[in-house]
Amino acid sequence: MITWREGEVRELLPGWAGVQVLGVEVQGERVRALGYPDLVGSAVVGDRVLLNVTALERGLGTGGYALVVALPDRPDAWPRRAEGEPGHLVKGRYAPLQPMVLGVDDPEGEHHATLAQADDLGGMPVLATDLHSALPAVLAGVRAERPRARVAYVMTDGAALPLAWSRTVAGLREAGWLASTVTAGQAFGGDLEAVTVHTALLAARHVVGADLAVVIQGPGNLGTETRWGFSGVAAGEALNAAAVLGGRPVAGLRVSQADARERHRGLSHHSTTAFGRVLAHPADLPVPVLPPAQRTASAADAPSGHTGRAPDARSGHTEPAPDAPSGHTGRAPDARSGHTEPAPDAPSGQTGHAPDAPSGHTGRVGDSVALRECLALVHRQARDLVRAAPHLELVEVATEDLPEALAQVPVPLSTMGRGLGDDPAAFLTAAAAGRYAARLVVDPS
Repeated sequence: MITWREGEVRELLPGWAGVQVLGVEVQGERVRALGYPDLVGSAVVGDRVLLNVTALERGLGTGGYALVVALPDRPDAWPRRAEGEPGHLVKGRYAPLQPMVLGVDDPEGEHHATLAQADDLGGMPVLATDLHSALPAVLAGVRAERPRARVAYVMTDGAALPLAWSRTVAGLREAGWLASTVTAGQAFGGDLEAVTVHTALLAARHVVGADLAVVIQGPGNLGTETRWGFSGVAAGEALNAAAVLGGRPVAGLRVSQADARERHRGLSHHSTTAFGRVLAHPADLPVPVLPPAQRTASAADAPSGHTGRAPDARSGHTEPAPDAPSGHTGRAPDARSGHTEPAPDAPSGQTGHAPDAPSGHTGRVGDSVALRECLALVHRQARDLVRAAPHLELVEVATEDLPEALAQVPVPLSTMGRGLGDDPAAFLTAAAAGRYAARLVVDPS
């Protein structure tokens, strides 16, 4: 079940807050090892370390480091819980490295009374999506619409459990793009800890005072080549929680114009399952629309003189064409058809940051034929989705200024190893969802 190795620390490599990266010699070979000082203590050169190398030896993106389990020879370096320190929430329960934390909903904590009474989000927008790599693009869209919005990031436990592992979150916090982080379920390490997504959202609203919340799993999403066996299913569950609590659910689509896997090209089957099948409450489904100035004739465009609307054969319902001006389309007809999805997902994981261009990004968002064709395909797929799932409402969102906003993101943009120039549709769609969520913020009266 677990492959163990013993090694010796030879080098301290660049890490970041809450994370040590070590060069460790193991059986005559050098490997990179990841250590969390809050769990195992801080290593120094010369330390003997016990490592878990299971994922590393399998070559997996998820967990693909050697992981430091213990510093057996230096008990003085081990982390210690202060006597009488409050908190009784155990995360990673019954795993060998389970930590105990003070929860925002913990009876021992200062916010318990607030959370004991809290039962409503007061219309706070809650945006949930599949991939951790979408977070900076979502925030770029939020800031393009509301630069001063207070955003709380809720990290669920479908992927990495320690929030410290996310260099993306570390960079966004340093840049002031996040008001707070909340780790829910078995995830840990946020500014606030919560037992469930429900209390995490309530804490975002009533403790953080957030204008909106973004709910995404940590780095290292997991798929199994099955329709239901992928960690992004939790995005639909998060929006169910938001709806039950009186929030405004926003379904952030996973899109790609460059993924080699057909099931993820255009609208990913992850989104059709999470939002079409798992989500059971009304939610908005933002889809990006290129500015008119960027459009040129292509197979996806309507002929000259076309009104941009095509009648629905069953009911006369009309919808904007893929590149029509931004606007709310209203609900699609609710007659259900057979639910179909692309082939399910292959195992994959967060690959880390793309190589840095001058701004930390590779390429730029341009008005390419590939981008236009991908977004036209996404529109068609999204319309099919809302026909099959009438709890969803398709909303078109203009993308003016979003390419410039994405260029200003303070952390590298990378999704499955592809940068902004490689897969602009992915980041533009996430930014459009962020822009739309920001428009739903309820101003205090």
